[in-house]
Amino acid sequence: MQVLSSFTGGAFTHASVLALGIMPYISASIVIQLMEILFPSLKREGRKKINYLTKWLTIGLCLIQAPAYIAALTTQFLPFSDIPKAYLLDITSSQGKLFFWLMSILLLTTGTLFSMWLGENISNKGIGNGISLIIMIGIIVRFPESIVMEILNRMEVGHVGLFLLFFEFIIWFFIILFCIFVIQSVRKIPLQYVKYIQAKYIQNYYFSIKPSIRQYIPLSVLTVGVMPIILAHAIMLLPVILFTHIRNEEFKQIVEIFQDLYGVWYNIVFVFLIISFTFFYTTITIPVNKMADDLKTNGAYIPGVNPGQDTIDYIDNILDQITFLGAILLAIIAVLPAIVVRIGVTKGFSLFYGGTSLLIIIGVVLDISQQINAYLLNIHYDGMMQGKRSLITKNK
Repeated sequence: MQVLSSFTGGAFTHASVLALGIMPYISASIVIQLMEILFPSLKREGRKKINYLTKWLTIGLCLIQAPAYIAALTTQFLPFSDIPKAYLLDITSSQGKLFFWLMSILLLTTGTLFSMWLGENISNKGIGNGISLIIMIGIIVRFPESIVMEILNRMEVGHVGLFLLFFEFIIWFFIILFCIFVIQSVRKIPLQYVKYIQAKYIQNYYFSIKPSIRQYIPLSVLTVGVMPIILAHAIMLLPVILFTHIRNEEFKQIVEIFQDLYGVWYNIVFVFLIISFTFFYTTITIPVNKMADDLKTNGAYIPGVNPGQDTIDYIDNILDQITFLGAILLAIIAVLPAIVVRIGVTKGFSLFYGGTSLLIIIGVVLDISQQINAYLLNIHYDGMMQGKRSLITKNK
């Protein structure tokens, strides 16, 4: 519940129209992406057709998730009251309940579609990925409350608490630097082009060697981003959903384990799932064979490696190495909130010490920063070209 609420800015627990947020759209996108891999013919349908299918699948998921959310809402947070005039409408009657459920499902589905429409418009007319930006805003909106609660919690202890607060901020600063380092880390596989070798030989023979342009394949350490963490969270929710209503002590213990986000056993299973999903998702999303074919088609090869199967094996080997490293680093970042809670950090503020929240915030900020820099560079370049044209016109 706390993880889902962190992605919606608290709307999930506040019974907002945007309670489901953008999560059904993300789930639909993941399903469509997996279907593209299982059914290659779907990819040939084109991006427009895939977007169309994603939107309809989003509506379908909303129609499934909305009733589940309303059921939890009515049983835990808003039980139907027998007190006369407790509600504006008489929702205690069978007709009132039906109206309440239909309108609630419609409103929640509309809220998700609005978030999806807003994200697409930000992507098309703004800067950055609109969906990622909405998720980041939903996470950041909880930051002021979390940090204030952390400060007040430490101030209650006195001078020792203030020292611990300062120590926490130092740790948090280095964790942010560590996350930035991990996100931007890449393994560069050098490339050589046949045409470039011939030109270089001619220049070397008649003139002098010019410095070569560095060309390479950049393989990110976090090739699949935060997707393994999201999938692991989804799997960890299944036992809670399946066994919550079963009156059995063994199943009850299982539910308690998978409900405790900061427990030891929860995080052991969580780490295992993250590492497994990192390898699985990397395997199905990184087209190594296509990369090798594209290199061969463009007259490029990896120095010291023969084109064809040797190139595929070489890239696979490199990818396995960085995937293992990326999986370990991703698992460490994912369990950081559970670790810092053990040293006294409040649960609300611990979500900003690592996990999906911090990775999404840093990733989106870095992406927006790069796009802004590219935009400013284009403006500067256009200004230089316009000035050059004006100068040529005056000289004429």
